[in-house]
Amino acid sequence: MAGESQIPTQAAVKRRFAVSLALFYSAVFAVSGTHLPFFPLWLKAIGIDASWIGLINALPAITRFTTLPQITALAERRHAIRAGMMVSVLATAIGFTAVGLQQQPLALFLIYALTCMMWTPTTPLTDAYALRGVARYGLDYGPLRLWGSAAFAAGSLACGFLVDHIAARDLIWIIVAWAVVAVATSLLLQPLDDVRRRTTETHAGKALLRDGGFWAVIASAALIQGSHVAYYTFSAINWQLHGFGGLTIAGLWTLGVIAEIVVFALSPRFSLHPSTLIAIGGASAVVRWIVTAQEPRLALLVIVQLGHGLTFGMTIVGTMNLLVQRVPSHQIARGQGYYAACNGLLGAATSIASGAIYARIGDSLYYVMAAMAAAGALVIWSARHRLKAHPQSEVSGG
Repeated sequence: MAGESQIPTQAAVKRRFAVSLALFYSAVFAVSGTHLPFFPLWLKAIGIDASWIGLINALPAITRFTTLPQITALAERRHAIRAGMMVSVLATAIGFTAVGLQQQPLALFLIYALTCMMWTPTTPLTDAYALRGVARYGLDYGPLRLWGSAAFAAGSLACGFLVDHIAARDLIWIIVAWAVVAVATSLLLQPLDDVRRRTTETHAGKALLRDGGFWAVIASAALIQGSHVAYYTFSAINWQLHGFGGLTIAGLWTLGVIAEIVVFALSPRFSLHPSTLIAIGGASAVVRWIVTAQEPRLALLVIVQLGHGLTFGMTIVGTMNLLVQRVPSHQIARGQGYYAACNGLLGAATSIASGAIYARIGDSLYYVMAAMAAAGALVIWSARHRLKAHPQSEVSGG
């Protein structure tokens, strides 16, 4: 009888964890849904030129390989991943408020840099928290993560509607508003049991970095996800120059995210090895960016945007599944930090370079992105046999 009485309690705890995480993912990605497409438009609206826009937009990527790994490692050592998430979103809300009060490029650059130092760890910490919950409660990552994508789409669409009705100079305050919502939802996050360490802290990080399979995963993912930089930075600006309104731009972004949501929802049914999923994502990105470089008409652009489910969604599902297999549970935040750092290093270089390249050749920048995606697909494809030969084990955190 005692065992039976515990079943509803465990189910209730599992449900509370899933609901609170879904709400937090939703708020965090609503910030990104307004920031990614429309922050460059806000920068342009307050008089920032294309070169500065490229530099400023490189800051999140720069902090991913400088300060972010230290923050995620600190949160892991302190067994404070949830607390780190809460502090991160609070600092983000304060930081974006300060950014919105600036118009001079250098001052904006410096304040935004400080903001990014606290903002960029949010997603890696949240993914680490989610993956621990996946292991603790037997959940699937994709269905949890799709709520973030849904909120990204909703935030982007709502902001796109507002672009046609408010001054572009006021877009920053929509980002601030969503950041405040994220602070509120962080208070609902459920604590997780500490994961008992199986190895000494001194050698934990070094052992992970000696894993060639782990490097293959994060390098290929960084190349494929990094190939999205031109899209994230210049698509809204470019589409606006082509005569598309704010709602159309938001609709195009939303189509991509809807496709991404479908992939996350179906991910528990995928039978292909995660390395194959990443390779599919990279190959799809090659096709997507080559077509985008042709400045397609709206009808074809709609089809291309649906490819986001493969180029982004399929890649991240494969990546997270491989990280769960290869990274010990007690090192998952550290593993997410290294993954984000690799993304950030490549993303920062790509963002800085893309500003100068776009100023010279415009949409042909997407050919460079296609080459990056192809490299990522080749890296993971060449490592597929090694990754398949080392399934999840007790040593690797299973």
